Amino acid sequence: MGKLSSLPKIYLTLVFVILYAPIFYLIYYSFNSGGGMSHFESFTLEHYQAVFQDTRLLIIVMNTVIIALLSALLSTTIGVIGALAIYFMKNKSARQTILSLNNILIVSPDVIIGASFLILFTLIGVKLGFASVLISHIAFSIPIVVIMVLPKLQEMSTSLIDAALDLGATRKDVMTRVILPYIKPGIFAGFFLALTYSLDDFAVTFFVTGNGFSTLSVEIYSMARTGITLTINALSGLIFLITIVLVLGYYIIGNKAKSPQGVRK
Repeated sequence: MGKLSSLPKIYLTLVFVILYAPIFYLIYYSFNSGGGMSHFESFTLEHYQAVFQDTRLLIIVMNTVIIALLSALLSTTIGVIGALAIYFMKNKSARQTILSLNNILIVSPDVIIGASFLILFTLIGVKLGFASVLISHIAFSIPIVVIMVLPKLQEMSTSLIDAALDLGATRKDVMTRVILPYIKPGIFAGFFLALTYSLDDFAVTFFVTGNGFSTLSVEIYSMARTGITLTINALSGLIFLITIVLVLGYYIIGNKAKSPQGVRK
């Protein structure tokens, strides 16, 4: 691949500046000893201390992380089973129909999904709170996992399965020693996408969260409505840092899974 000319470099630089400048502007003023973002007075960490001293905010952060991890784990498990079921489905029409329904859920607006879950939970009498948020996050993450795992299954040669069966492997061995190791990169990608979708989801959570339970995105929205404080800046800076760690972790695990050592012998 040839080197990029000057124009694409300038374009890419401009795009990244536009995307990252507001974030760094926000983080920059999280260290401001003043009370606003119009004038930087002096460096301070008091806003970060305020974040860690706010017990309610820490509980909300914990709720957000627990919801994200649980929903990512459960949606990945269900999504992998769903992708396997679609892959081995013999009826092509039924397979295409299920794939289309899966893709519709991915592109559906979050507001519609959130309102639908609110109506459903109201009809069946589910109390809004931890359970309703968790179920919603699992539900909208499953199609994402399916769409990440299915391409890995489709690019896998069926001769691998046939060879394993010819050599005397059981169906359980084929699943655990051939298929799952092969699709591991797709499983990791689906898990991390589900995790990030859950962490930053606002619209769906806003509809299904109840009194006494909240996640970080909803809490930041509520804090912003009552007036921007630099505590929000500090909190956003911490979230940005955690996001970077997650992305780096994803690439490290993904590269290990793609390496020859990542395939079980």
